[in-house]
Amino acid sequence: MLDLSREHGAFRAVVRDFAEKEIAPNVAQWDHDHQYPVEIVHAMGDLGLMGLTSPESLGGAGDDGDFVSLCLAIEEIGRVDQSLGVTLEAAVGLGINPILTFGTPEQQERWLPDLVAGRALAGFGLTEPGAGSDAGATRTRAELDGDEWVVNGAKQFITNSGSPITSLVTVTARTGQRENGSAEISTVVIPAGTPGFLVEPSYDKLGWHMVDTHPLSFTDCRVPQDHLLGERGRGYAQFLSTLDDGRVAIAALAVGLLQACVDLSVEYAGQRQTFGGPIGRKQGVAFQIADVEVMLQASRLLTYRAAAMKDAMTRGASGAPTAAEFKHAASIAKLYATESAVTATRIATQVFGGYGFMEEYPVARFYRDAKILEIGEGTSEVQRMLIARGLGLPVE
Repeated sequence: MLDLSREHGAFRAVVRDFAEKEIAPNVAQWDHDHQYPVEIVHAMGDLGLMGLTSPESLGGAGDDGDFVSLCLAIEEIGRVDQSLGVTLEAAVGLGINPILTFGTPEQQERWLPDLVAGRALAGFGLTEPGAGSDAGATRTRAELDGDEWVVNGAKQFITNSGSPITSLVTVTARTGQRENGSAEISTVVIPAGTPGFLVEPSYDKLGWHMVDTHPLSFTDCRVPQDHLLGERGRGYAQFLSTLDDGRVAIAALAVGLLQACVDLSVEYAGQRQTFGGPIGRKQGVAFQIADVEVMLQASRLLTYRAAAMKDAMTRGASGAPTAAEFKHAASIAKLYATESAVTATRIATQVFGGYGFMEEYPVARFYRDAKILEIGEGTSEVQRMLIARGLGLPVE
């Protein structure tokens, strides 16, 4: 996919206008105060951003939305602020999509309308103190007691899990043991406020200061048996599918950051005067900005290509890629775009010189926010492993 449709272009313009008018004027103060702007989350819902991958019957965009549109929205929000960009990414990719993909019609009708409208948020509880990239090492347990699941365990680094409007968290848990001795992993939905479900105090993070991120604990936490999401024992496969989509969305977030670095660096280099002229005429500065532009264009194409592959699979289009081909493309986009974004923020900060180290300039915030892109939704090391496997290499 090299060119966006006219509709995608118009949609991008709408989201960009929203981001520049509603987010940009306030984001520095929100970041400084570690303030969670609930009103902006609701506004993103009112704009339809939460429902871009959902059917009209649940309040979503239906045929007017697709995964490319979601990536465009994440990119444009992320160009102004990464915290709100990832809040949108997690709200849809980790909150809505697992229920939309694996939930029963009754579960979808029960939980999705508020999530799709942006009236509520949901988290996805995968990572644990001893189980991050090694998700098979999950220790949280869910045992069936009569007609209820009893959940015990802990999760960490869970986005949108303790906000004022969080309505539920979907968690992976051991529900038994397979004949080969491996853990049976299933997925259970736990509504906010369920007795035994404790949201611990939020983290003091290097970046993403406006993102709602908490450790969670479950102590004899009981939910009805019908809160099992999807088939019992398929939780591991479900989360792998969820992460494939999420990797493309995080790549889109990185593209937004790359665009911001280009925009800010070009503007500053054209205005900052030294030795009788703008610093942008110096090759040492201009060439670095040119390198960021190359990384931006390559990252955007890789991301749009993977997003278009996802849409082709969803539509069942003729010649649509296989799940393995999409997984390969998702990892490539995520790896290249996120590592490029980290490099771009370092270059942009250097272009700004001493001012780049000052929090009053957005490049300082972007520099702090960038690093997590190489970690969340699968580290760079995990992406290289998946890409190598996709090439047929027997990498462990």
